[in-house]
Amino acid sequence: MSTPETGTLAVAGARLHYEVRGAGPLLLLIAGGNSDAAVFDPMAAALAEDHRVLTYDPRGNSRSPLDGPPVDQRLDVHTDDAYRLLGHVAAAGESVRVFGSCSGGLVALELAVRHPDRIRSAVVHEPPALALLPDAEVHSVFIDDVHETFRRDGVAAAMRKLNALFGDRPAPVLPQTHDNTAFFLAHTMRPFTRVVPDFAAAAAAATAGRIVVAGGRASSTQIIHRPAAVLAERIGRELTEFPGGHIGYASWPVEFAERLAGVFAAMPAPGGVPEPAEARER
Repeated sequence: MSTPETGTLAVAGARLHYEVRGAGPLLLLIAGGNSDAAVFDPMAAALAEDHRVLTYDPRGNSRSPLDGPPVDQRLDVHTDDAYRLLGHVAAAGESVRVFGSCSGGLVALELAVRHPDRIRSAVVHEPPALALLPDAEVHSVFIDDVHETFRRDGVAAAMRKLNALFGDRPAPVLPQTHDNTAFFLAHTMRPFTRVVPDFAAAAAAATAGRIVVAGGRASSTQIIHRPAAVLAERIGRELTEFPGGHIGYASWPVEFAERLAGVFAAMPAPGGVPEPAEARER
């Protein structure tokens, strides 16, 4: 696995650690939850054969420290971080592909809606927007209970309770530079599960062929999968299946990379024409 180039970008209220590897069209991978750039290392290495892959630690996670004390995280701020990072790394006028999972999926969706001049296409994988479900209030109460459990009993007790979203299975240990679980439980979990996307704007971007909503094959019966299915239905698109479950990109990195590259290649290029079949078969 080649060593990526690394850098730091100052943004409002934080400093972002980022990594770039490979050559070709730029592809941004956005981690979610308590993850950082390390979670994408194996998949990024596979994608770097045909792409210039950009990964980063979201603000507050690992090597992207906040300038001040911890605060609740906001989707618009994270979206602005990603957009500024693209402006720093991408060539002038270059349109890019974006993949985001979990809270990173919500950032990818917001990027595609707000910045069509920069985002060529986006794959939104299992966003945790529980607020758009028919039983949203039940889940809001549950998330508040997880947060209170964290405050009262600590990280381990809260994470055991949160496992209900993932079929009551223990969360797998993911590669990460630092353990960001406490920051996630305190400041990320509640605001991102309460996000309700702009369905009209997302539908317009999907109609233009710029957004694909994705879910894991192995997580299809889990609560965490449901927002993706509802989002796809609300914007008039079929849900696209990917290998593995909620973290399939870490569990099945090569297979996931192949699937992701194929999905991107099948999406319309600028001007509305999909890439040729030989490009999709690489």
